[in-house]
Amino acid sequence: MPVTTATLDVPGAAVTYDVHAPTESPGSPQRPLFIIGSPMGAQGFTTLVGHFPDRTVVTYDPPGMNRSTVAEHAHPDPMSRGAALHAIAQAVGQGPYDLFASSGGAVDGLAWIQQFPDDVATAVLHEPPLAPVLPDGDVVAAVMDDIHHTYEAHGFGAGMAKFFAVSMAQGEIPADFLDRPAPDPAQFGLPTQDDGRRGDPLLGINMRTMQHWVPALAAVRAARTRVVPAYGEDSGEGMAARAARALAAELDVEAAPFPGDHSGFSGGEYGPAGKPEQFAATLRALLG
Repeated sequence: MPVTTATLDVPGAAVTYDVHAPTESPGSPQRPLFIIGSPMGAQGFTTLVGHFPDRTVVTYDPPGMNRSTVAEHAHPDPMSRGAALHAIAQAVGQGPYDLFASSGGAVDGLAWIQQFPDDVATAVLHEPPLAPVLPDGDVVAAVMDDIHHTYEAHGFGAGMAKFFAVSMAQGEIPADFLDRPAPDPAQFGLPTQDDGRRGDPLLGINMRTMQHWVPALAAVRAARTRVVPAYGEDSGEGMAARAARALAAELDVEAAPFPGDHSGFSGGEYGPAGKPEQFAATLRALLG
């Protein structure tokens, strides 16, 4: 797909985005489609983008990821990333848009809709790690705080090991989770020594602010956007899948099952491939 790339200055960041032009005739008018994640950038959605050759597709790197930078002393959060997505949408100028948003990007998508409800027609929010909608949300938020503090104090391996441990947990996170021994980074193939680097987009940015953002769900309900929380059929009772179903209950809509797990859309861009063909077919059917 022919791609145009641009960089846009927004408060606290400079974000780089790609506009993939359609290569096939859609047959009937199709809304342009944003495909986003956080911290995952545009490269992680290469396979999924390829399944929509009949649409204009917009991808981007969130602040601090790959080609997008963060200003000194800035701390991007869902609201600022939602505003950045609005700025990109305005710059592209083809709205209203459909949206597929994965993981932290699904939280940012919710913040986008909350602030700019006319931008998005249909939003599929896949496995948002949205602590405030969960019954164990206070524990989840405390665990995410601890991951960030561990990263800042001890580096990537120690922080990421704790992230993997909570990501693998099934069901509600027990109240004594933080009292348990810290996982060994080596068991996950992670470095055991601190290399001194900081600013990782997951551990240093998302784990600093995302868990404390409380969405204005009344504003989301009032928006014209059709919001579809979604979860992976293979994700079980993982935190992000539980949050998708809890968000659906809060919005009084049905949560949509998708093939695979948290990265079911992946074609192997980072690690094992998911079920991208089935995933894309499910997404296409939901977007209509």
